[in-house]
Amino acid sequence: MVSTEQGRERGPSAARRTEGENKRRQALADHAAGHVPGEGPVPTRATKVDRFRVVIYLCAAANSDIAGPRKECTEYASAFGWEIADVVEDRVGLLPPEGREGLARAVELVEKEDAGAVLTPRRSMISSIAQEYDEVARSVEKVGGFLHVIDPVFRCESDARSAAPE
Repeated sequence: MVSTEQGRERGPSAARRTEGENKRRQALADHAAGHVPGEGPVPTRATKVDRFRVVIYLCAAANSDIAGPRKECTEYASAFGWEIADVVEDRVGLLPPEGREGLARAVELVEKEDAGAVLTPRRSMISSIAQEYDEVARSVEKVGGFLHVIDPVFRCESDARSAAPE
């Protein structure tokens, strides 16, 4: 049995890592920080990491209220720590995606690297037609981003009430 008094006299034990183990651990830490051996200096702790940026895209008819979906997207982005680069609204109703200036602008922001993704609350705000939706998603991916839908299946309030247990 070891006495606690003896342990205090000796102090904490030294780490028993070999020189090779220390180098391996340092290499793992460098790799995690984005440094590839032989390619420039090792990043310092002062290296700033920017927050992920998204552009919120909303589409609705000219006279509809989209304050709710806008708030939903803002709160969603905030929950993930995403920065909102811009909010783009199209008030054109059911035009096909290729006819919407706002959607083209949102994709352009991703292409310019002002944002990494297009965030929208409902899949139907891009298109209710699967082929059109897929084309938009591919166009965002081609420029280096992705299309993110908060609620891919739209449920209106009457659907939610009928699904609720009584």
